[in-house]
Amino acid sequence: MGNFQMRTDLALEARESITEADSELRGVRVEEYYHEEEDIRVTKVMIDTKNAAKAMGKPMGIYVTMEAPAMVEPDEDYHREISARLAEEILELLPGADNEQSVLVVGLGNREVTADALGPQVVDNLFITRHIVKEYGTAAYNCRKMNQISALEPGVMAKTGMETAEIVKGVVEQTSPDVLIVIDALAARSTKRLNRTIQITNTGIQPGSGVGNHRNALTRESLGVPVIAIGIPTVVDAATIVGDALEKLLEEEEGLENVRYREKQLRFAELNNMYMTGKDIDAVIKRVSYTVSEGINIAIGETFLENCPQNTEYDPA
Repeated sequence: MGNFQMRTDLALEARESITEADSELRGVRVEEYYHEEEDIRVTKVMIDTKNAAKAMGKPMGIYVTMEAPAMVEPDEDYHREISARLAEEILELLPGADNEQSVLVVGLGNREVTADALGPQVVDNLFITRHIVKEYGTAAYNCRKMNQISALEPGVMAKTGMETAEIVKGVVEQTSPDVLIVIDALAARSTKRLNRTIQITNTGIQPGSGVGNHRNALTRESLGVPVIAIGIPTVVDAATIVGDALEKLLEEEEGLENVRYREKQLRFAELNNMYMTGKDIDAVIKRVSYTVSEGINIAIGETFLENCPQNTEYDPA
C-alpha cells in the first residue's frame, strides 16, 4: 500500500507529484507560457539527466503540455485556435521540419472502446498524400515539393495477436519514413485535465502504460526513426476521483488542513484497477480527434501550402 502511486501519462503531473513531496529535482527544466487570447497554457518540461528521468518515471526528452479548459466545448473557432497552437508545437519538435520528408502517422488504440478511440479517429481525418506523390509526383498537386504522409491503425493485440511495436516496425522497415507521429489516449491523475489537455513529446510512447497494460515501446531506439507522440488524457482511475472528492470535502472541514492529497489517495489504492471517463466521451472524442488531426494537417502541410502557389486557398484540414 505504501508504494502506491497514481498512474499518469503526463510529465507535467509527474513533476507536480514530486513537488508535492517537497523533493528537489535537478536535471528538470520547466518553461511556462500563457496565451491569454486563446486561454491556452503551455508548459514545457525538459528532462536532461538520467537521474531526473528515473525520479519522474519518464524518458529523457521534451514534454509539451497544452491546457485548454474549453477544449470540451463545441466551439469550432476555438478548436481551430487549439489546432494552430498544436501545429506550432509539433513543428518545434519535428526534426527536419523545413525539408520535404515522409511522415508516418500511427493511430494507437481500440476503435471499439470509445475512450481509447482517439488514435483511430485522428487517422480518419488526416490528409494522406504518400500514394499520390509516389505514383504521380508532386505535380499531381501542382506543387514543387510536398511531404509524403501515410497513416496506420495497428489495432490492439487482443484482436491482431501481435504487439503494436511489431506491426509498426514492419511498416517502418517497408516504407522507410523519416519520422513517426504516434497518437494515443492517455491517463491523467487530475480530473481537471480530463479531455482538456494535449501532451506532445519527442520521446516516443509506451502503449497502455497509463492503465498498467505495458506493451513494447515505440521510440527512436526501437524503430530507428524519430518518434513524436501526441496524446490526450481521456480516463482517470477511480482512486483519483475519490481522492479529488475527498480533498474537496476536507477543505471545508476545520482542523484538517494538513491532510495531504496523496495520503488520502492511499486509502483507495484498491480502486486502482478501475478507470472512469465522462458520460459524453463519444462526442468529446469525435471533437478532440478532429482538433488533433487538424493540428497535424496544418503542421506537416506547411510545405504543401508554401510550394503550391495556385492552391493557396487549399485547407488541408
